[in-house]
Amino acid sequence: MFPGGGQPNMQALLKQAQKMQQDLAQAQQELAEAKVTGSAGGGLVEATVTGAGELVALTIAPAAVDPEDTETLADLVLAAVRDANQSAQKMQAERMGPLTQGLGGGSGIPGLPF
Repeated sequence: MFPGGGQPNMQALLKQAQKMQQDLAQAQQELAEAKVTGSAGGGLVEATVTGAGELVALTIAPAAVDPEDTETLADLVLAAVRDANQSAQKMQAERMGPLTQGLGGGSGIPGLPF
């Protein structure tokens, strides 16, 4: 399994794990700072979320506001937030996917989740 039939180089494994941890932390920071926007109603309502999914801005065009039909406005807000969150999830998958795939390889070390 290992070259020469020996044991894995623990120092090399630890170094690799530290690098992966640093890369993961950097990707998480980038996601927290990135912003994506979703919209609904042809742009009447726009929601902006971070790459981590935190809602940071909501814009509602005056044309979307009908005091006698607040249900439609609420639906537009929900749709815009969902649209933005879908974009954030796609961004998360693109940025975190390669990093988390490296963790899912099964190190064979008991007690480690990867």
